[in-house]
Amino acid sequence: MNALQFTTYGPPSVLEVAELADPHPGPGEIRVAVRASGVTPADGYLRSGRFRDSIALPLPHVPGVDAAGVVDEIGDGVTTAHLGDDVFGIVDPARMGGANAGYAVLVAWASKPVAWTWEEAGGAAANVETATRVLDRLDVDDGTTLLIEGAAGGVGTTAIQLAIARGATVIGTASAGNQDFLASLGALATTYGPGLAGRVATLCPDGVDAVLDCAGSGSLPDLVQLAPGPDRVVTIADMDAAAHGVHLSRSAGPGADAPAIGGLAIAGALAAEGRFAVPVAAVFTLEEGACAHELSEARHARGKIVLTP
Repeated sequence: MNALQFTTYGPPSVLEVAELADPHPGPGEIRVAVRASGVTPADGYLRSGRFRDSIALPLPHVPGVDAAGVVDEIGDGVTTAHLGDDVFGIVDPARMGGANAGYAVLVAWASKPVAWTWEEAGGAAANVETATRVLDRLDVDDGTTLLIEGAAGGVGTTAIQLAIARGATVIGTASAGNQDFLASLGALATTYGPGLAGRVATLCPDGVDAVLDCAGSGSLPDLVQLAPGPDRVVTIADMDAAAHGVHLSRSAGPGADAPAIGGLAIAGALAAEGRFAVPVAAVFTLEEGACAHELSEARHARGKIVLTP
């Protein structure tokens, strides 16, 4: 199969397409012929060597943690998938990759909603898992007011919709050009940066109950001040979280949280009802993987970046 990989740490240019042996599912796993797969910021962190001192990553490494495709092999013990099924899902978090390829082995999956394109389905699962994991930790439910810092990206747009489906009120921060976009997803939109506390007070005079930081832009001190306390703030992007008493949530690596795989079926059901969409920022081929990583690292993508075989 063709797969995107890197054999050494470095900038996006170290990515290359190589011919690799086809993977096969183990017990409780399935293999899909990939129609589309996602690109996440964590893929870039791993490729750059940012975590080389804390994560022993075997090289060469195939990035990508979520994919959508057609089931073509089934591991022992699997009863919830059949050959030919259209599904979307995630790889084993411990592997931290493997999805940006012609075939991918998934450990959690759900049926692909008919309303989604392959590109939408390929970019859904990782964001759904991450958003669900954080919303669960923050106990976001009916009546919660949630502030999302950096809400226009893949996880932010997903968290907005899933939180609203739970009955929450969501305030989302983004650049001036993304205000209408956030509003179209149901969020109360505002810009980030100086004066945020005043803008949030105008939108929600009673304050916020919880905060999700998707930006990792150094705003945690301000976000903690807006929340009832640092325990009501979770970041997925700021490595200095502990210094502010804030939890850094991730599904792999040291201190990882348990993956929230149950959110996949919930998101699929919401999509079938027309209540959940997957904004796709851009679609690239595997051969254009370096361009996809460059766009991801520019931090201006509106939604999910997706690769097709």
